[in-house]
Amino acid sequence: MLILRAVSCCRVASLNELSLESVQSNKTEPSREYDYLIVGGGAAGLSLAYHISQAPALADKRVLLLEPEAKSQNDRTWSFWADAPTLFDGIVAHEWEQLAFRSPGFEQVFPLQNYRYKMIRGLDFYQFVQAALAGNSQFTRLQTTVEHLENTPDGARATTALGTFTARYAFDSRPPNLAQQKQPERYRYLLQHFVGWEVETEQDVFDPATVEFMDFRGEQRQEARFMYVLPFSPRRALVEYTLFSAAPLPKAEYEEALRNYLRDTLGVTEFRIEAVEIGAIPMTDHPLPARDGPHIINLGTRAGRAKPSTGYAFQRIQAHSTRLVEGLVATGQPPRDPTGDQWQFHMFDTLLLDIMQRQGEQTRAIFTELFQRNPVERIFRFLDERTSAWENFQIMNSVTPWPFLRSIWHVVRGRPGQR
Repeated sequence: MLILRAVSCCRVASLNELSLESVQSNKTEPSREYDYLIVGGGAAGLSLAYHISQAPALADKRVLLLEPEAKSQNDRTWSFWADAPTLFDGIVAHEWEQLAFRSPGFEQVFPLQNYRYKMIRGLDFYQFVQAALAGNSQFTRLQTTVEHLENTPDGARATTALGTFTARYAFDSRPPNLAQQKQPERYRYLLQHFVGWEVETEQDVFDPATVEFMDFRGEQRQEARFMYVLPFSPRRALVEYTLFSAAPLPKAEYEEALRNYLRDTLGVTEFRIEAVEIGAIPMTDHPLPARDGPHIINLGTRAGRAKPSTGYAFQRIQAHSTRLVEGLVATGQPPRDPTGDQWQFHMFDTLLLDIMQRQGEQTRAIFTELFQRNPVERIFRFLDERTSAWENFQIMNSVTPWPFLRSIWHVVRGRPGQR
């Protein structure tokens, strides 16, 4: 959820500096054969590359990273919760020790015990990983678009404008083309869409220790609609209007909702907009395979790493990268089950998506009951798909069953529910 969100002073080599043309100008030719190809240089591709770079047992593996564009701007942010140190704690821009949930009739601020809620800015992440790879001779990075990626008898082959490259395994992080694959008679297709303003106010307004995780006090209009606030200081915060629905709104509707929230709920009359974030994250139970043949492993949203019912992806990407690298170290190949996903959590996601599609306004009541009747830590573990069977029962027993029973019927008959 709300995954898509300063700038480090350290200079790192840009993609253009590491492009094929630059290599040729130095009288050297890039190899055409590698151990691993990584297609795409966003969060998923760079995460896997960094995990590989941190595995001494893979230090002799040659890795080619094919990136369609230079990642040199702060084009997004990632928010996540964690109860243990992560590889990227050094570039966390801000973290919060409390979480607030608000809806009509129920508001509470929850101190986070073992967890912290964290945010990483995209540019800091790109520069951090790019700097690590630039100093590692096992990695080659080329700025080009992969036109075709296919399995071969012995590996995988990528065709690009700069030529053809082969490897034992390819890891593909290109976004899936859901528009051409849609089957609305079988699966559910929603968007988590949002507009966020990073604002500076004239007075102290925000509590920099508390993230406003979900503020459902506004009108729902037959959809799931809430405000999300990441405060960086008493006078600066990212304020975001988020919806789960089938289609985005006109831009003016997001802006009106943001102004009304700042004025009517937070009492802010004077503010400056320092930055704007706009995004739309697909939320679907459409099958997104973990691999495409014996030698091509999917990454990121292509492998379903954006959780279907919430949109959170960053920590799922890290867990996926860890699992892949552990398999490569242990056996020389990716694990047979690359993601390790458990069927019951996919079912929970499908049921919630079905409710959102049928009666999105019920989402507010469901999340209200979850936060009223469960510790935050249990909710986080559930969303991380780390809960036991007993904890899953406790979660499901804490919400009104009727909406889920209706969705179970729709799942059993193989057709999504409709309003």
